[in-house]
Amino acid sequence: MMDLFDIKDRVVVITGGTGILGSVISAYLANQGAKIVILGRNEVKGKEVEETIVKNGNEAIFLKTDVLDYSILEKNREVILNKYGRIDVLLNAAGGNMAGANITPQETFFDLNMDQFDKVVRLNLTGSVLPTQVFLKPMVEKKKGNIVNFSSMAAFRPMTRVCGYAAAKAGITNFTQFLANEVATKFGEGIRVNAIAPGFFLTEQNRDLLTNKDGSYTERGNDVIRQTPFKRMGKPEELCGAIHYLISDASSFVTATTITVDGGFNGFAM
Repeated sequence: MMDLFDIKDRVVVITGGTGILGSVISAYLANQGAKIVILGRNEVKGKEVEETIVKNGNEAIFLKTDVLDYSILEKNREVILNKYGRIDVLLNAAGGNMAGANITPQETFFDLNMDQFDKVVRLNLTGSVLPTQVFLKPMVEKKKGNIVNFSSMAAFRPMTRVCGYAAAKAGITNFTQFLANEVATKFGEGIRVNAIAPGFFLTEQNRDLLTNKDGSYTERGNDVIRQTPFKRMGKPEELCGAIHYLISDASSFVTATTITVDGGFNGFAM
């Protein structure tokens, strides 16, 4: 029988591949036989992720990039196509937040730093749109490909504090639906666009917001746990199954959707 989840030899490009979530996802997909292209700004971390994957007998390369620089992304694409001849999957995992784009309980909306707000929206939203423009092209030429964007719990309902990040992630969910319809209508059903919306996972980006130095939860961290039926934070590897499903033939009739991986957070009422 055909293995619907077989992703062996698929060329997977992942932006933000040097982060906590991106590196775990990269290693998992490499173990499934995919050829991984890790894109990121941190060359040291990128090489570490690459070397770890290769030491385990799998295939990966790291390319330094800037998801907000079209010309650098085009050079990345040229290297990938010269090496592999195609791009099968794009995971838009790059993102981040800045303190000035948040509004603390002691501040008001008028304290929002508009420069940092713009930077956060550009990194998270434009930083997914630009790579998609670049890496979608070879998919269109082959009439086959798969894009998975990274949304967030903040996309579904407004959360306190994270003004810029939430606005950007709401844009990601909308962009996912828009692009799925756009490419299917103009380039055929061979190209699918979906998203995942992680719940709360501890990363370098949110660790100080959710945990104290002794590892206990902050007030906000406790708020998250109270609203998560599983009563815990997610583990990075728990994102891998949903992504595997979305980039495999098991989801061949799935497009324009956002899968939540959140321990029930988005479905919690009271």
